[in-house]
Order: sequence, then C-alpha cells, then structure tokens
Amino acid sequence: MHKKVLIIFLILLLIVVGKITIEAVKFSPFLFQLIFTKDINLSKSDDHLNILLLGIGGGTHEGPDLTDTIIFASVDMNNNKAILASIPRDLWSPDLNAKINTAYSGGEAIRKGGGITLASSAISKILNQPINYTVRIDFKGFVKALDILGGLDVNVDKSFDDYEYPISGKEDDLCGHTQEEVSALATASSQLEAFPCRYTNIHFDKGLQHMDGKTALEFVRSRHAQGEEGTDFARSKRQEIIIKALKDKVFSLQVLANPIKVIGVYTAIKDSVDTNIKQEELDDFVRLAQKMKNVKIESAVLDYGDDQTGRPGLLINPPISQEFNYAWVLIPRIGNGNFSEIQKFVACKITIGNCVISQNPLFN
Repeated sequence: MHKKVLIIFLILLLIVVGKITIEAVKFSPFLFQLIFTKDINLSKSDDHLNILLLGIGGGTHEGPDLTDTIIFASVDMNNNKAILASIPRDLWSPDLNAKINTAYSGGEAIRKGGGITLASSAISKILNQPINYTVRIDFKGFVKALDILGGLDVNVDKSFDDYEYPISGKEDDLCGHTQEEVSALATASSQLEAFPCRYTNIHFDKGLQHMDGKTALEFVRSRHAQGEEGTDFARSKRQEIIIKALKDKVFSLQVLANPIKVIGVYTAIKDSVDTNIKQEELDDFVRLAQKMKNVKIESAVLDYGDDQTGRPGLLINPPISQEFNYAWVLIPRIGNGNFSEIQKFVACKITIGNCVISQNPLFN
C-alpha cells in the first residue's frame, strides 16, 4: 500500500514539475534557449569579448547617475582568461570636458538610453578597445543579487576604518542646523564635523569574512578610509576582489547550471540594470559563464603608482586649474588627453599578459 502511494505521489510530482517547466518555457524564450541550444553566438573581437561594467548610486545617493565603479573586462574565450581594468572615476576626458564618471549621466540627460552609448564610446576611445556589451547596475540591485546568492566569503587584504561613510537617505539632513547655518557650512573643510548625522563609521578586519549584500557594498564603496585604503585605487582593488568572490560563489552554488535560479536572480534585479545585451543573448552569456568556470582573472592597474615601493604608474594628479574646471582629476602622465601609453599597456595585458610599466615614459 505504501509503495503504491509513493508511486502515485511521484507521478503527481512529475506532472506538476513538468507543467511548471512547460509554462516557464512558454513564458521565457531565454529558458527555452538555455535548455535546448548549445552554441554561443555573441558579438566579439578576435575571440575576445569586451564588457564594460558600470556601477551607479541610484535612488537618493549623491549624483545618482554618476558611475561610482567603471571596470573594463576583456574575456579571452579560447584561453580561459579575463583581464580587468578599473578606470578611475576621476580620470579626465577632454572629449567630455569632465571626469569620465559623468559619461553615463551625461548621455542619459541627452536621451533615455544614451548613457550606455556615451559611456561605451568615451571609454572605448580612452582604451582604444572595442566594447561589445555594457552593463550598468545600481547599488540596490547589487545588494539584492548578493543577498539572493546568500552573501559572499571575502578575503580582506587590510583592516581599515571609514568614519565618513554616507548614510542612504541622509544626504540632505540638516543635522539640527538652520537653513542659514547650512549655507555657511556648505564650504566647511570637514563635512563630517558640519553634518555628522549624514555619516557612519564602518570597519573591516583583515582576513576571511562573510558579507551580505549591504556589507559588500560598503566594502567596495568606501572612499574615506584612513591610510592607503582611502584611495580610489584601493577601492578599485576591493571591487575586483568582490568580482572574484562573486564568481566563486556562483559556481560553488551551481547557479548557472540551474535555469530557474538564473531567472530568479535576473527577475529580482532587472529593474536595477541598464544594458545593451538583448533578451535573446542572455542564454549565451550563461553558457559562456559555464564555459569559463575556471577562468583566470588578472588586473591591469591604472593608477599613479606607489611611492613606498617605487612602482611607477600611468597617471598623475595635475594642479587644480581652469583647464579641469577646478576639479581634482587624474590625467595620463605623458600629457592631458594622450592615452597612448594606457592603450599600449591594456593591449599588452590582453594579448601577452606579463607587462611591466617602466619608470620613464613611454611604457615598454
């Protein structure tokens, strides 16, 4: 009797699962293609797939469409290798007459959807590399995605404190001041002292730790940490650490082997994403990720070097002047608007891998 009941239960279960699968396939061409198609058909350049990753604050964050994170990724589909180049947000673009982090917001201001076009074009010109696809995600989507995956195990290189981490929603809080006082405090040397209620202290200890979405976001967004971790270059390195940890987590959970999980993550974050990837190409990206499971990720560091170790960089911080709209910016060490040395370095990292920056320009 128990055996018959078990058989009937299994038959009913198969019917229910089959019906759900059929309905999902009917609903989603993506799921159908993922299950029944094996070929990968994506736009690429000489077997390299170049992707631009942009992260913005969104919502009530200061400058919601300014790109807080800019990463160029070149995936070598034949040799299972990927190069990540973090573009400093303060890099000056003569074509934009502004910092590169304004490209997406500037394009969106011209027309809806123009952000991806302008950002891709501006960064492609700086690096002299074609960009096949661009993905922009806001912080809300970033947090959602990581929480759905159960957080990340992250190896923190150095302990640090940031006493000036912005509290979401408090950006315009007067902190008890009158409007008249606020006008006077707007130019104060320390915004933390002027408006303490807008900020909180975050702390990270060196070593392996588990991070949920909110904690991981704080880890990559921190810009006012004490010491070396307060630089944009340290922040770029932390972003790459999170990308590697995310890759490991996705494969450890076998997310990409489960179409239902893929759709679940996509559905949760799709409103936070702007991309020129077509719906019918999503399955190709999943298959590509499965193929690149053990991809070796390397960094192409674009910074102004390290004085303590004597490591040279490709960028300098010029004096504040009218030429740069009186902003703190970064430019190529061989001259404003001359990106040839950066282009040569990135191309070398993509094609050769083992590239060294010389003390004296030009890079060799």
